[in-house]
Amino acid sequence: MTTTLIEPTTAPARPVPPPTGRIGLRRTVDNTLTMAYRGLLKIKHNPEQLFDVVIQPVIFTLMFTYIFGGAISGDVQSYLPVIIPGILVQTVVMTSVVTGVQLKEDMEKGVFDRFKSLPIARISALSGALTADMVRYGIASVLTVVMGLLIGYRPNAAGVAAAVLLVVVCSFATSWIWAFFGVIANKASAVQGYSMLVMFPLTFASPAFVPKETMPGWLQAFIDVNPVSHLVWACRELMNTGHIGMHVVWSLVGAAVIVAIFAPLTVRSYMRRA
Repeated sequence: MTTTLIEPTTAPARPVPPPTGRIGLRRTVDNTLTMAYRGLLKIKHNPEQLFDVVIQPVIFTLMFTYIFGGAISGDVQSYLPVIIPGILVQTVVMTSVVTGVQLKEDMEKGVFDRFKSLPIARISALSGALTADMVRYGIASVLTVVMGLLIGYRPNAAGVAAAVLLVVVCSFATSWIWAFFGVIANKASAVQGYSMLVMFPLTFASPAFVPKETMPGWLQAFIDVNPVSHLVWACRELMNTGHIGMHVVWSLVGAAVIVAIFAPLTVRSYMRRA
């Protein structure tokens, strides 16, 4: 019996697609919005990510109002114009910390490594995460204002909208700081530790909860240069009277300076690892 050997045939190699070249601005924006949508889907499937922006405004508003309101302003109603803008700033600014923490968690899980194999702008994963977190800032802002309204706060309507927009813009700027630490830190817990070390003194050593005049002179000097203080004063003026003063200008200038410094640092550090 003879055996016929059939020579194996090799499948023709698939042509390698030519390189797509440099990704343009329009495609980068599209990729950013897609990644932002991914961030919103993460919130949908993991609603516990919203616990801080849902629970914190409620607890802090009720606790500070009814515990310290009478001691600081004489009664709760007189304290509401002081505390609600302060809680708004404190809650939303602290929420910006989550940007860096979640960014580092995604990097630790290898999510960003998988993005490298996709034909997308490399920066879109970072910019998309920052864009999606603006929704969190909006939710925290709305809940804080709603809580104030429920317990009797009656602000200027147009001023509230302007204050919310200002806080979201400033928190977006602040998120670049924590995104930078999220890129360079070794662990997500380290980002959390750095942020608490910085944000607690800045938010509590401010006029967010008590008048500046009740504090020691050396602390008042720090409050005058604290960027969070200018944001608190700006929101207080907007929400209570609708007045746009110099504190609004200083807050926007501070946000612009933060973005000008930390956005290039974050992008450069991210692109080295992307």
